[in-house]
Amino acid sequence: MPDRNPFETQFLNALRDIFVGARVEGDSGFINLMKIKARYYEQGVFPQLQRDINTALQPFPDFREELFDKLYTFFQRYFSESGSIYFRYTALHQNVYEKVYTDDRDVILFWKTHMLYYVKTDRIFTSLNVEVDGVKFFFDASKMTLKKANEKREVVYAFRSLGEDGTLVFDVAYSEKGKTTKVDDILKEIKKANGKVDDETLNKAFRVFEKQSEVDFFINKDARSFLREQFDLWMYQYLFAGQNVWSAERLAQLQVLKEIAFKIIDFISQFEDELVKIWNKPKFVRNSHYVLTLDHVIASPAGGEEIASGTERPRNDLFARLLAHPNLPQQVQEWRDLGMLGDDFRLEMLTQKDLTGAPLHPQYQYLPIDTKYFPDLELDILALFDDLDAALDGWLVHSENYQALISLILKFQNRIQTIYIDPPYNADTSEIHYVNTYKHSSFASMIDNRLEISKKLLTNNFIYYVAIDEVEQNLLGYVLQRNFSENKSICVTVVHNRRGQQGKNFSAVHEYVFVTFPDDKNKYIGDRVFDDIDHRNLRDSGTESSRTDAQNCFYPIIIKDGQIIGFGDVPPDEFHPSSENEHKSDGSIFVWPIDSDNQERKWRYARQSVESILLDLEVVKPRESKKKKKKSSYQIYFNKPTGTQKTVWESELFDASEYGTKILQNLFSASISKEFKYPKSLHLVKECIGASLPLTKNGLILDYFAGSGTTAHAVMNLNHEDGGNRKYILVEMGEYFHTVILPRIKKVAFSDKWKDGKASGGTGMSHFVKYYDLESYEDVLRRARYADADLFNNPYDDPYHSYVFLRDLKLLEALDVDVEHNAVHLHPERLYPDIDLAETLSQRRGKWIKRITAEYVEFQDGERLSLLDPDWEVLKPLIWWQ
Repeated sequence: MPDRNPFETQFLNALRDIFVGARVEGDSGFINLMKIKARYYEQGVFPQLQRDINTALQPFPDFREELFDKLYTFFQRYFSESGSIYFRYTALHQNVYEKVYTDDRDVILFWKTHMLYYVKTDRIFTSLNVEVDGVKFFFDASKMTLKKANEKREVVYAFRSLGEDGTLVFDVAYSEKGKTTKVDDILKEIKKANGKVDDETLNKAFRVFEKQSEVDFFINKDARSFLREQFDLWMYQYLFAGQNVWSAERLAQLQVLKEIAFKIIDFISQFEDELVKIWNKPKFVRNSHYVLTLDHVIASPAGGEEIASGTERPRNDLFARLLAHPNLPQQVQEWRDLGMLGDDFRLEMLTQKDLTGAPLHPQYQYLPIDTKYFPDLELDILALFDDLDAALDGWLVHSENYQALISLILKFQNRIQTIYIDPPYNADTSEIHYVNTYKHSSFASMIDNRLEISKKLLTNNFIYYVAIDEVEQNLLGYVLQRNFSENKSICVTVVHNRRGQQGKNFSAVHEYVFVTFPDDKNKYIGDRVFDDIDHRNLRDSGTESSRTDAQNCFYPIIIKDGQIIGFGDVPPDEFHPSSENEHKSDGSIFVWPIDSDNQERKWRYARQSVESILLDLEVVKPRESKKKKKKSSYQIYFNKPTGTQKTVWESELFDASEYGTKILQNLFSASISKEFKYPKSLHLVKECIGASLPLTKNGLILDYFAGSGTTAHAVMNLNHEDGGNRKYILVEMGEYFHTVILPRIKKVAFSDKWKDGKASGGTGMSHFVKYYDLESYEDVLRRARYADADLFNNPYDDPYHSYVFLRDLKLLEALDVDVEHNAVHLHPERLYPDIDLAETLSQRRGKWIKRITAEYVEFQDGERLSLLDPDWEVLKPLIWWQ
């Protein structure tokens, strides 16, 4: 083999870095991924590539140095530290070869990361010895579990021991369930072990450890097409420009360069394509439970009482079993922790009646039962419902939202009527922590990926709300246009902070909501309810508003007992009423639009259209004037405009501090509310959901950036106020799914009035919701098994194009193959102990669940699938992807 020249060494080292990478410790799917990539490089790519290059260069060995120089020059622009393939480095002088779209694509839509799925930003930790202020530290990262997605997680330190040489040894982990580093406790432990360090030095050492490499993780949607396109552009710009004559040898050399580059591209793309398949594969449903208010258990049954065993059992028996359950004290303690029960609570208060037979403590019927405390009773509880999914008021999904949307597609396609999302704004105060320099580009990719998937869930008469501020307003508008080019999108200004968010030149009082709907041919958006500021008199008070201006706006409004009972006809021109209030013999009053000077005016709406706003009209009785010694006229107000929505929404109720932060503070403690610096006003979200005409009082609402759970709160309040049957789906990946969202829904169901984290009277509502986790991308990478056999043994295809993962097990360890009976038996518990097979099958079949028993799940169309021996073909995409 020829001696390696510096260019060859440089290129092969770069290629090794993309596959092998830096040494990484800990427990994560990423580390499993890097090991797999390293093995494929060391045993497959490198030896095969070396042979192919040597063979190709035999006719012109002098081209070797230039070949590796050119290969490095091209590929170093696209190989990133995390292994992602994208525009990692494009200096200004290199932009000449980047693709610029022609007239059929707007140039602004070409952002740096448009070809990527954004996965997460994470640190690449390794165990570290460090000395700070003369003190030796060792941080052990070997057992550290890395982030599953892009959730916010702090590094937590725990003192382990004092080494013989005085080294302070620490275990390092990411925070779970709100766990934090307690410096004071650590200092006490070190002192007890006869170690010496102060808090300043300790914190310095922590900061040194956390300065380890932080990288972005992307997956290229189509690495082969992307890299080939970029290579063709690069080759033209750098090799062909300025030259017109080529020798046969030079053309042959350039052809070798392209062939070698394309072989590298094809093999790199094999691995990247495998990641795309894992990223987009549907996921198992895990760790699912239900929350239902107590009235569902103690109320009179609406239908049959069939339970899992097929027998009849009255609800009061199930209630008695709950009361006798050994885990009931845990449930009662949760009620106390949530601020629902006082110290005087006793179990018998749940069933006490007054002398009339009514519940003595009616609010207790809305105490939320969480089935996680009663796993052996869960099937009996679910059997109370004749049609399970139809009975649910909501679904809560703990997952990275792209993965959740992929898994929800089949079950909820064409069912979602309203989507409301409040994504991270990417402003300085709420910035998404990207390491790469493409802050706005990465935001665009994140939103674009999710819009593309979520639009498949929408009904034909959908409404899609996206909240944003000025930092990404323009970019979001372009991304929406890219995904909804055939639909209508309007940007509404929302005044949410009348005091203003102070700046050096302007004080911002507003943000934005993009409202996207099918078209302008039909009316999709309902009319806004005005607040007191906009409370408008039906009487037109303008100087131009005389009776002659619009004859059809001059007619009597008929009032009886303070209520409008009808509208009179428009009189002829020669008719003039004797007064503004004409009293009739039947007790009714004809109110005419006459002002205090007895001038005939007009109403704001014509006679032929006023009946359509009858329900929005309010009558205010006349008051006697002390000065004029006479009663004023009846005043008639309307609370809604009958025209289209305005593009500026202003109301005191939209104040994010008063009706966002303070609501959280009342529901929880101040410390919990600090996790959400800028929650949306509950009333603003209600406004959006309530304005969706297709929903009226029912429909399905999705929020896949759920945050603190405001959307669920808004839906519950709307249903409570108007008796509606709206349902919701919330998706959130943060730890506060369990510490904020789930408790918030339980609290709102129990009472509509809270103060300092405790129920303050109020009324509750009947509620029934399912919550669960989804298998994550990280989980799959950690579980995936790849073969240790020789990589290339396909006699019919070269290694650069054959599917090198064909023989790998992936998640096939969950299967038993019965050769004798030509059958495959699936054992999902071999993968995860907590798989909800019924919900997983429901999502794969795209059908809603009617009933779950110990043996089978039954869907609304009558189909039944076994839970004891699940259908392999239905679940195959979750286990074997290719």
